Amino acid sequence: MADWVRRASKFLGQRNTLLAMNAYPPYVGAGIHISEVAQDLSRIVVTMSMYPWNRNFLGTHFGGSLYAMCDPFFLFQILFSLGDDYVVWDKSASVKFMKPGKGTVRAEFLMPASKIEELRSLAASGLKVEPVFQVQVKDETGDVVADVEKVLYIRLKRR
Repeated sequence: MADWVRRASKFLGQRNTLLAMNAYPPYVGAGIHISEVAQDLSRIVVTMSMYPWNRNFLGTHFGGSLYAMCDPFFLFQILFSLGDDYVVWDKSASVKFMKPGKGTVRAEFLMPASKIEELRSLAASGLKVEPVFQVQVKDETGDVVADVEKVLYIRLKRR
């Protein structure tokens, strides 16, 4: 997917490529919506509304959908910010469910420029870098529904 996303971003721009993911069929079906993308990609907000077709048997959000709404965004923030000279992959992920998700849930992905520069510097030195990122999925009252941890893999491409 990364190559497709990189190519699309050259045509549409990075921010618009992320917003175009609102038409991605798995996101449409799950009720996932990318609602905000900062011009510099430092902040992305993703929401997921509840519909009759995206509930589990207990009437709450599917755990897999809670994870899906968090899956690619740290990767995209770094991939786009570092550019084509770097390899960026998802290495691992974990989800800790805190309470049943109901209604509209929300996750906010923050990636300050200082973090990008730190990762660029480490990877440019030839090291493989495996940063850990965390995001909380919150319900409409601000209660945490799930804690999601992502580990990425970053390195300078070999020439």
